[in-house]
Amino acid sequence: MKKCVIIQKKIAVLCVAIFVFLGMWIMLSVHCLAAENNNGEAQTKQQKIIRVGSFEDTFNYIDQNGVRRGYGYELMQALAGYTGWKFEYVKCDWSDCFDKLENGEIDVMGDISYTDERAQKMLFSDEPMGEKKYILYADLSNMDIGTSDFKFMDGKRVGVLMDTEPEIMLTEWENKNDVHTEHINVNNDDDVEKKLANHEIDCFVSLEESIWSEQGISSVTTIGKSGIYFAINKERSDIKTKLDWAMRQLDQNSPFFRADLYKKYFTLDYNQSLTGEEKSWLEEHGDIRIGFMNNDPAIFSMDGATGKLTGMLSEYVSYAKDCLGNQTLKFNIQEYEDYSEMFQALQEHEIDMIFYVGRNPDLAEKKWYTLTNTAWTYSLMAVTDEKYFNEDESYTVAVPKEQEALKQHIAFNYPQWKIVDYDSFEDAADMIANEEADCFLMGASQAMIYDNSQKFRSIPLTKTMEACFAVSGGEGTLLSILNKTLKAMPSDMLTSALAIYDSTADKVTFWDFVKDNMIAFFVAAGFFALSIISIILVLLRKARKAESVAKLAANDTKKLNDKLEIALKKAEAASLAKTNFLNNMSHDIRTPMNAILGYAQLMEDELKGKDLPETSEHLEKLQQSGNLLLSIINNVLDMARIESGRMEIDENYGWIENIRQTLFEIFDDEAKKKNIALHYTINVEHEHILTDTTKVKEIFVNILSNAIKYTPSGGSVTINVDELICDEPGYMIVRTRVRDTGIGMSQDYLTKIFDAFTRERNTTMSKITGSGLGMSIVKKYVDLLGGTIDVKSELGKGSTFTVTLKHRIADESYYTEKHVEELETSSEILEGRNILLAEDNDLNAEIAEAILGHAGLKTERVEDGIQCVNRIIEMPVGTYDMILMDIQMPKMDGYKATQAIRRLPDKNKACIPIIAMTANAFEEDKRDAIEAGMNGHVAKPIQVDKLLSTLVEITMKQ
Repeated sequence: MKKCVIIQKKIAVLCVAIFVFLGMWIMLSVHCLAAENNNGEAQTKQQKIIRVGSFEDTFNYIDQNGVRRGYGYELMQALAGYTGWKFEYVKCDWSDCFDKLENGEIDVMGDISYTDERAQKMLFSDEPMGEKKYILYADLSNMDIGTSDFKFMDGKRVGVLMDTEPEIMLTEWENKNDVHTEHINVNNDDDVEKKLANHEIDCFVSLEESIWSEQGISSVTTIGKSGIYFAINKERSDIKTKLDWAMRQLDQNSPFFRADLYKKYFTLDYNQSLTGEEKSWLEEHGDIRIGFMNNDPAIFSMDGATGKLTGMLSEYVSYAKDCLGNQTLKFNIQEYEDYSEMFQALQEHEIDMIFYVGRNPDLAEKKWYTLTNTAWTYSLMAVTDEKYFNEDESYTVAVPKEQEALKQHIAFNYPQWKIVDYDSFEDAADMIANEEADCFLMGASQAMIYDNSQKFRSIPLTKTMEACFAVSGGEGTLLSILNKTLKAMPSDMLTSALAIYDSTADKVTFWDFVKDNMIAFFVAAGFFALSIISIILVLLRKARKAESVAKLAANDTKKLNDKLEIALKKAEAASLAKTNFLNNMSHDIRTPMNAILGYAQLMEDELKGKDLPETSEHLEKLQQSGNLLLSIINNVLDMARIESGRMEIDENYGWIENIRQTLFEIFDDEAKKKNIALHYTINVEHEHILTDTTKVKEIFVNILSNAIKYTPSGGSVTINVDELICDEPGYMIVRTRVRDTGIGMSQDYLTKIFDAFTRERNTTMSKITGSGLGMSIVKKYVDLLGGTIDVKSELGKGSTFTVTLKHRIADESYYTEKHVEELETSSEILEGRNILLAEDNDLNAEIAEAILGHAGLKTERVEDGIQCVNRIIEMPVGTYDMILMDIQMPKMDGYKATQAIRRLPDKNKACIPIIAMTANAFEEDKRDAIEAGMNGHVAKPIQVDKLLSTLVEITMKQ
């Protein structure tokens, strides 16, 4: 019996095992069959290859990296997600693709406009794949456009692919706007570029695409648009059915997919230009006045390290001022501390725009201002202690009390929220802790500090803040100008800049770090304190040992400092003595030189018309020697002033042509006497400069003087002036080469040509006179002006001096407003004028009276400043037309006398013209004269032409 039971159990176990095995085998077979079927279906789907006609355009193209791109390409790839198709691209041109589609060589092609004629030969998708916009393009930098009509297009030559849809749309647009143009056929983009370059067309019609803006071409207007479809082979209705279904699925699941794709490929990169109306508005209105709140460093602040203005406003102004190719915009920024005050200024037209406001059309309507296009967007985070946060529910939000733009954004986008003000982020955090607010808002970059906070968490909001500019209602022209600046800017330029400035303005403070790391901070601080105490104890021991040594060293240092102080006082006294010596020597030497050269001039005037050749020759040599002596004296004094560091740059306006004329007038006669050809060429774009014209002239006077001096009869001197490229805006570089065919210099001497008191041996042997300081002064002046000088020479062949100087470019105000025509020192202008001469030196007075008398002037002399002031007080107004004032006079000098006259209660007497006529001839002497109230300065020895031209100029200004 037991045996039977055991057998039955074994049979039962065996049956169970067989059933289990059979079940597993069946399940495995079904699974394998299903997998096999799936693989088969997948393989079938992979083998569903659709042949697509590919003609290169914006809808389907291969970029320079070999990557296929385009609106049509990306759309078909999105549809393939629903159809499971794989595409094979068949390259063809426009007409060839149609033939291939009709005869079945391709299955589908995109970017096709529907026509009844084409519908007879091919199938079309039910829904358009997109639309084509046809744009009229032109180079607006050479064309003035209007906004009220398109009459400026009359007579223009328009490039268009003739006998096609673009030309049909162009004709319809012309009829609608009553415009008459000439149509010129263009086959493709290359043909357009060629005809534009050859001036065969003025503008052209093309699809909306960004390639033209890269070449400076702008869009004028959209002339038409049409839907474009997928075209399918007539025999492949199965493809059409599947394609239409996939397009419906895509639109249902991703309703904005095609709109976003269109924006990606067809939004224009604008190369903006201003219309005639906009230019007129700017000319009449002037600077665009921008108002902004001064409490946001991300908007406007100053970099403490560099001193440069930074922030969003600075970024905008820097870009916008030159972003419109045919017009430079000028801005005037005005800061405000109160938001309502700034809005009132906008309404009262004290400012033209506000930088910036939040996009809130409702508030804009109520306050009567207009919003520009979005300038930048700002991603916001809600910082809260709430465990659950849904922005669609009602919350109390804390907002900085001065952030009106943020309040506008919240009021418009989250009307269910209640706004409360706070002063700082710490106050906002306390309000949340005290349950006075549920959250506060920060920028995404600012909110990062709360990422690891135990109290708060930051939650991104779905509605980004849009920042705009506010313009007074009705200012449509200004609105158009500002929108053009925003369109011209690179995408997200200001948004990216804000992220940088916002994160910079709100860095984590030390106290924030301490609060978040309290335990670690105090442990580290305690360890640091113990270390410091230990170090201090060690240092104290060493300090005691060093103290005694330091006392000894201090005594020695004190003695050394006493000696240094005594030496410094002696050096300062020596420098002061040298300065006084230079001033006194300059005055004392020029005074007798004035007598020598002045009497020589008078003798020359008396000898005119008399047949005394020997006396005239003696007089000429006297004048030459006197002028040479004066030149040597000037060189010595200038050299001493340079070495003492008292020589300064006196920047003033200069005309390169005038400098050339001055040099020619100085050396032309001397060159002719020696039978030396003097040539001059000038090749500069900017002729008007700001520089120290006196030193520039002195440089070339010395160089030309040597060139003519050391060039034998029959030789030549050539001056070439050229403008070089300068990288620094507002500046120019002038290179001047002076070549002569003179005696030349040895290579040994070239190494020391710029040393003081040095001359080549062959010049001394030839008995040519000079101080040996000219080239040294030239080098000092060139260095002072920040230039370079180079010399090349060869004995017996001549020398070449190359001087390169950088000058500021003078704007038009210098030579349009300040330009004075050549003054004629004729007797008619000065005839009968009365001059009061203040001069203590009898010889100088006699010379001045003689010169003035020859010019038809009447002169009355006084001998010191007190007599001069008293004479003006005593005599009636109008007795004297002007005063010639010496400076160094007994009792009262010329400066004090001038100041006393200017303080007279009788304003008619106080404003009499006063000209310094003095042996104090340095630049600082001229400045001192002007600061004392004088109208001009004439240096002694008196140059007749200079004196008379100064008198004429001042007379004509009265």
